[in-house]
Amino acid sequence: MNRRSMLKASGNAAAITILGGIPLSTAAETPDGVTQKRDKKKIMIIGAHPDDPETSSGGTICLLTDAGHEVVCVYLTKGQAGIRGKSHDEAAAIREQEAIAACAVMNARPLFLTQVDGNTEVNRDRFREMQEMLEREKPDVVITHWPIDGHRDHANCGILVLAAWKQLKRCFDLYYFEVMTGWQTQMFHPTDFVDITTTRERKYQACYCHESQHLTKVMEGWHTPMEQFRGIECRCTAAEAFAHHIEPLKMD
Repeated sequence: MNRRSMLKASGNAAAITILGGIPLSTAAETPDGVTQKRDKKKIMIIGAHPDDPETSSGGTICLLTDAGHEVVCVYLTKGQAGIRGKSHDEAAAIREQEAIAACAVMNARPLFLTQVDGNTEVNRDRFREMQEMLEREKPDVVITHWPIDGHRDHANCGILVLAAWKQLKRCFDLYYFEVMTGWQTQMFHPTDFVDITTTRERKYQACYCHESQHLTKVMEGWHTPMEQFRGIECRCTAAEAFAHHIEPLKMD
């Protein structure tokens, strides 16, 4: 849904679409009453750390998987620096399992890349890693960090995905999500909204699988108000917002 249509992901699911025109049902009824199967789509949510895909897009992920689409949550790092008093290896082991548990709640598949939390890199090898992963997975839609972000890992993640998208001749639809807008995500201008009223509770269940991160304050202080504000914008109780990256082919 976008600013023009403001479609809500509720009601007759077979008639509702979200990002990239993906139907919130893999079956459609024809005028003569015959049910036809639609193609399943593959959507990748690429975050810098365990919990980024969940907090930014968890409601949308649940809607997509409930509709029969494949969703892969990609984690650029394993959150190695994210638990005070734990070594990088110890923290990575804990946070990897938390991400796996969160993905199970959302019926998504977790996939981990090899960068290090707090020390992410943007260089030729890291561009290659991202590009090769996307070439293997062949997604229809990718959603990742808005590259203007106060957290360097977030910004680097968005930059790597953007570069891979261009190198791969824009072979998938690219969208950006928001996290803790105003402090982390900055100058964010959404084009699309997804009504997550029906999946918000499950989103929070997934987020709270990240027990090591003590996300209650983060959710209550940032994401809940964001969801409510985006809901006001598209006339529903709670929504997640995304920005669609559209670029003419001739620019390269």
